[in-house]
Amino acid sequence: MTTVHHNPSRSEDARFPVPRPDEAHWPGLATPPHDPFRARIAEGLFRRAVAGLAVRVTYPDGTVIGAGGADAPVMQLVRPANVFHRLGADAKIGFGEAYMTGDWTTGPGTDLAELLTVFAAQMSRLVHPLLQRLRHVVERTQPVGEENTKENSRHNISRHYDLSNQLFEAFLDETMSYSSAWFEPGDSLEDAQLRKVDGVLDLARVREGMHVLEIGSGWGALAIRAAQRGARVTTLTLSSEQQALARVRAAEAGVDHLVDVQLCDYRDARGQYDAVVSVEMIEAVGEKFWATYFTSLDTLLAPGGRVGLQSITMPHDRMMATRRSYTWIHKYVFPGGIIPSIRSIEDNLAGHTALSVVERRDLGPHYAHTLRLWRERFLDAWPSLSGDFDGTFRAVWEFYLAYCEAGFRSGYLGVSQLGLARNPFPA
Repeated sequence: MTTVHHNPSRSEDARFPVPRPDEAHWPGLATPPHDPFRARIAEGLFRRAVAGLAVRVTYPDGTVIGAGGADAPVMQLVRPANVFHRLGADAKIGFGEAYMTGDWTTGPGTDLAELLTVFAAQMSRLVHPLLQRLRHVVERTQPVGEENTKENSRHNISRHYDLSNQLFEAFLDETMSYSSAWFEPGDSLEDAQLRKVDGVLDLARVREGMHVLEIGSGWGALAIRAAQRGARVTTLTLSSEQQALARVRAAEAGVDHLVDVQLCDYRDARGQYDAVVSVEMIEAVGEKFWATYFTSLDTLLAPGGRVGLQSITMPHDRMMATRRSYTWIHKYVFPGGIIPSIRSIEDNLAGHTALSVVERRDLGPHYAHTLRLWRERFLDAWPSLSGDFDGTFRAVWEFYLAYCEAGFRSGYLGVSQLGLARNPFPA
């Protein structure tokens, strides 16, 4: 495996169980201990699930299973025994790991996201309802060390967002927006991202002379846009890489006098602001801390103010069934994350704040398209990245972007922009 060039600005922590791309190996990725019994069960369950799906799964000996026709997406098992050993050891993690190691791949002409969409569309029906209720007994749960306490949150965020600013620059648009865009016909990715940002700012009623708090800076796109409206912005991030580049970008845009990028946990924020905005940050909060997060929004918002929130969502029943699961995404991409449902957001608002959802805009299909563009740009840029990241890292990010795209294409995931406000006419 190729070792990347060391970047001394990256955070380093010996506690990280998942390798950073500047390591020369991927601990824990070796084939799990041989367990023929579990592997046989995994293969039986896999065959039964695939039998009703519009896919074709091919074995090296020419065997084909699945209900798909000649034009259906093809999953090619390269080393079936390894695939089923991984699925038997941990289905939620083993499926993605088997792709990382090349134990399975897509057939010629099959797009990875198209294949995964077929599985995602049937996700809630692939596991018997009784077994779904017993998930907490048989599935791995998220490690205590990844729970989003103040200390752990910094490490969780760093593991993803401090990888390399150059990595994100390679596939994001010029605004460096890393969240769902909002497309209209003829839009470039940059146009659609600016429309998304404006949508959130409009929900929060951001205008000249206001002091705005942003929870989750990204690389500064929203803060810069708000400053260009004439607002003063305090924006919080836990990523040192994001903080550094966001400050540079604000200066380049000529609004650094209006934008204060702080390395600060939202739980340490003080004061009151005319508007609060937060784009796809709640997914990193953790269910245990949702009440704290929404209480903070309410406490930090001045009387008469509005909140503009953008959140990935999933149906409430699926969230409840999977909320304690430890998945491939947690292990390799977003440690400590959990996606809320609209109902869970509304319940937390009602239970812990005076805020409620007063406006809502759903953008699920827009996220699928955003992710497809990101994946295309990532793969196109790979030759310029391959000196810094190894082939396993490439497989991780290709699978991650396609996996998420499939979730939005199938409707298993959604994303909403929400306007929050206090009732101006209390009973």
